[in-house]
Amino acid sequence: MNPQGERWTTDQVLALAPDEASRRAGGKLAAPGPWSETGADGGAVWGQCKGSGKKPYQTVVDIKGPAFQCSCPSRKFPCKHALGLLLLWAGDDRAVTAGEPAPWAGEWLAGRRERAERSASAPSGAGAPSRAPADPEAAKRRAERRMQRIGAGATELEQRLEDLLQSGLASAERAGYGSWDETAARMVDAQAPGLASRVRELGSAVASGPDWPALLLEECALLHLLDQGFLGIERLPAPLAATVRSRVGLTTEAADLLTGPEAATVRDRWLVLAQEDSEDGKLTTRRIFLRGERTGRMALHLSFGGANRPLDVALAPGLVLDADLAYYPGARPLRAVLGERHAPAAPGPVPPGCGIDAALAAYGDALRDDPWLDSWPVVLAEVTPIPSPDGTSWQLADTDGESALPLDPRCLGRTSLWQLAAISGGAPVTVFGECGHRGFLPLTAWDPAPVSL
Repeated sequence: MNPQGERWTTDQVLALAPDEASRRAGGKLAAPGPWSETGADGGAVWGQCKGSGKKPYQTVVDIKGPAFQCSCPSRKFPCKHALGLLLLWAGDDRAVTAGEPAPWAGEWLAGRRERAERSASAPSGAGAPSRAPADPEAAKRRAERRMQRIGAGATELEQRLEDLLQSGLASAERAGYGSWDETAARMVDAQAPGLASRVRELGSAVASGPDWPALLLEECALLHLLDQGFLGIERLPAPLAATVRSRVGLTTEAADLLTGPEAATVRDRWLVLAQEDSEDGKLTTRRIFLRGERTGRMALHLSFGGANRPLDVALAPGLVLDADLAYYPGARPLRAVLGERHAPAAPGPVPPGCGIDAALAAYGDALRDDPWLDSWPVVLAEVTPIPSPDGTSWQLADTDGESALPLDPRCLGRTSLWQLAAISGGAPVTVFGECGHRGFLPLTAWDPAPVSL
């Protein structure tokens, strides 16, 4: 531990970037030239960056969060100035020296500390506003009406699937995507976004390639299973019923998971395995995968951002959080919400992993509890990436040569695969990713520091 706190690696900083453009822009600012009044202490880094205007941008990062503040007009979090400052701090001990925060930085940091202290001293359950409805009976009636609408949508969808099978799968190719899009719109009207999403998958299956009939039949079977599960939800075990509700699109409020009457949190030292951002139109989704050091449990934290709504959490792979997590209910819980943090994030070790056979078994066990799962997160240890002679496919092979796992076709053609091969150099490596029916999708490798793929 140096006087400025544990320094991050360059890869940990770049993993916080919201997109590739921000990584490149931040890299251009990772030199002392544009910076002045830089400094750091055990929990923060600050500095002023010269921009196009007369007044420099004031940038400060609370590395315990992490949290970011910059006077620039960017709506990205972190912005390029915060990334550049962190890269400068991570790469050059002399460029960012220890000291007391500048007044403008100290004011922002003090405000964060005051809010954290108020939250910590508040009575149990008072840290977040009550989610209790003003009229519980009215809320109950609204919930019952929505369940009825979803049930009507599921019944209509069952009739649509029956018509398809009676007329033959070939009729789906003739009808085209438009008919499925119309059906999906009707599921949205029924307040069942999960059913709508799976219906759109049926429409895209027809254009998936020469094996589309088999894929379409598989998707129809899964959709039928979900329909029947919802229509008979009162007969299902409670964990499976919770899974079915979430799959059709019924959600649980995050605040209720942390402070509600049935709140149950899990405290552990959570290792950040990967952070991945994806964009769908104006919506940005951030996925952060974690694994508990004591419990060994996997967790997925989701956050969503838009033009006027920044993503709320950024955690670089390789950091360890001593924190509480609350899992969303389900037969195989994975998604979780982050609760109280008991200590600042700190660099963690290379995670222990398993072999390919154990990874497939883990996915199989998860699929038994949740048949609609596409994949399950696993850490593979001692595996070697091997491309095919023509480079059209890849696999990860165990060191004993007995087992190999194909890589997900969705990642083929990405430069990250050659990056993984370069990290390996023909030797076994530790890789985290998602193991599913399409294969393995690598997200992070250790070299020995974590590298996002």
